[in-house]
Amino acid sequence: MATAKAISDETLAKLGELPTQTLIDGLWVDNWPQSMIHGARPIFPGQKMVGRAVTLRFVYHRPDILADKPKAEDSPEYVAFELCGPNEVLVASAVGPWESIGGDIKFYRLAQLKVGGLVTDGSVRDTAELKDYGFPVFAHSSTAKQGPAVMQPWAVNEVISCGGVVVRPGDAIIGDDDGVVVVPAVMAERVLEIAAEREEVEQVIKKELRKNPGSPGKYYPFNDATWKLFEEYKSRGEARG
Repeated sequence: MATAKAISDETLAKLGELPTQTLIDGLWVDNWPQSMIHGARPIFPGQKMVGRAVTLRFVYHRPDILADKPKAEDSPEYVAFELCGPNEVLVASAVGPWESIGGDIKFYRLAQLKVGGLVTDGSVRDTAELKDYGFPVFAHSSTAKQGPAVMQPWAVNEVISCGGVVVRPGDAIIGDDDGVVVVPAVMAERVLEIAAEREEVEQVIKKELRKNPGSPGKYYPFNDATWKLFEEYKSRGEARG
């Protein structure tokens, strides 16, 4: 499979309009893994997130790692921050669910950059302050623990594993109250096509069940009757809305 081209802003925005569970369906239909980042939950419910992945990998603390890691503004987390903007989501893989990847002072820079969001399979600190920063945060939990005693930021924009899911820089990251889904860049347009249609079909099913109450099993999971119903609604111009 060829290297994926960058996801366009238009495709990214359309992916962000769809529920995460519908995007999972879009991946599943084409036999791709159900790439939901396990443990990444919205710290502030009700937020929607979409952006291209900028990745950051943490490793366990060791004195030589600490000695060799670039310092100050050149430290990997700060390098990763500067790659982020409104259409990017920082995805950080931690060494454990309760380990902190940062808090209010570090993440203030992300607020200044107006990032699309922050995702980690670890935890974050200072949530009272983060709530006012204006960007979505998805993490395993909040914590009072310090991260540097346990782990160090090490690599930027490499392929990582976060919450059991492979994330490549540039993949689409979409989050809502149900969790965070990774749509591989190489599959973004195809998943959008499948998921957008499936969302329309589900809306038609709900319309039909409101008009004619009965078992969802007649149409769900999707079957021949489902697609027949969908075509009937489309022919009448009633499939959307």
